[in-house]
Amino acid sequence: MQSIHIPHLLQQPQRTQTLYLDGNIPHLETLTPVRGEMKIRHGGTFLEVGVEAETIVILICDRCAQQYNDRLVLNTSELIWLDKEASQNANYPQEREVSWEDLSETLPPDGHFDIDTWLYEQFTLALPLRRLCGKDCRAPITDIDNQEIKSNLEKAVDHRWSALEILKQQLSQ
Repeated sequence: MQSIHIPHLLQQPQRTQTLYLDGNIPHLETLTPVRGEMKIRHGGTFLEVGVEAETIVILICDRCAQQYNDRLVLNTSELIWLDKEASQNANYPQEREVSWEDLSETLPPDGHFDIDTWLYEQFTLALPLRRLCGKDCRAPITDIDNQEIKSNLEKAVDHRWSALEILKQQLSQ
């Protein structure tokens, strides 16, 4: 998708541009194309961006490490402030105090709005924090008391330790 030149939105009816999404987003690995609708409205000193879209992503379960498909549904909106000073790269120190005003997105009023980057960020934020493939997902067996694991461990004993094993049996009698 292309980026939108912000001043061009002023020439649209009701200062709004509607985009119909049906494609892939760079750097976002999906099983299906992103499909939905996105509206961008120029509000004079801000852009109002809203999207209703969905796709299917391939995730890895945090518990069993198996791959599974998950449907991501995005229904969100955001205000992006238009500020002439947003295009100037400030030379900030590594550590500085951040005010509440600095915690908002800003773009220059004569700049571009990158659709792909914004959609990538929104879908990334929509990914589940805890990734489980299902309700019946079983964790890998780590219980050392499991009989099968015990028997396999006993078979795997190095023969060089057999003298110690004999001594251990004598002491237990």
